[in-house]
Amino acid sequence: MSHSDTIPLHASSQSDIDEIENLINASVQSAPATVLPARPPSPPRIPVSSSPFIQSNLPPLPPSAQKPSSVPSVPAAPPPPPGNSHSNIGVSGFGSPPNTLTEPVWDTVKRDLSRIVSNLKLVVFPNPYREDPGKALRDWDLWGPFFFIVFLGLTLSWSASVKKSEVFAVAFALLAAGAVILTLNVLLLGGHIIFFQSLSLLGYCLFPLDVGALICMLKDNVIVKVVVVCVTLFWSSWAAYPFMSSAVNPRRKALALYPVFLMYVSVGFLIIAID
Repeated sequence: MSHSDTIPLHASSQSDIDEIENLINASVQSAPATVLPARPPSPPRIPVSSSPFIQSNLPPLPPSAQKPSSVPSVPAAPPPPPGNSHSNIGVSGFGSPPNTLTEPVWDTVKRDLSRIVSNLKLVVFPNPYREDPGKALRDWDLWGPFFFIVFLGLTLSWSASVKKSEVFAVAFALLAAGAVILTLNVLLLGGHIIFFQSLSLLGYCLFPLDVGALICMLKDNVIVKVVVVCVTLFWSSWAAYPFMSSAVNPRRKALALYPVFLMYVSVGFLIIAID
């Protein structure tokens, strides 16, 4: 496009452009001439040394401060005492209990016999633990009651002149079934006692009647039998009273003790009747 092709501006438009240029020039002349810095000055740089250690200008520390702080020493544990380590573990309560499957048979028999003797003393003979049945038969067992039931049945069968096997069977069934029934009776009355613990107790209380049956077998006299049976019957009832009475409610004490006394009386009559 050439200059001849341009379109001239209108007179009013040209005057507006001139007025805008005048305003711009006036504003520039009235503003203060301030020059802003391009950027703030940079902080001083730390000189980098080629050495791996940078030399410090700080004064050296005094000799007392250069010594390392002393760490309190921990005393060493004392050496374990000489002896069997397995026994120490068993006594302190840690570790597995001793294995009784590999011990000699005689050691097992001695341990069971000592337990039977200990429980017999706690149940039948006077001792301070009779007032607390939980402590008296805490380590209960069934070997002792089984032995006393079998011994009483054998003694009655030896005392009988005829049908010895039938006498043994009747005596064994009466004592075994009676102990189970009496235990269930105590539990049904709300007694706080373990089933096998009650069986163990009733079996140990047969010991006086075993002694009476043995004496009656040796002394064939009716008067002696009656006296011996009465004494041993009272002894067995006295042995069972504190344990059975404390296991049930005081209002149901008679319901728990009467069947026990009735079974011991039946055994006493059986000892006197056999000839």
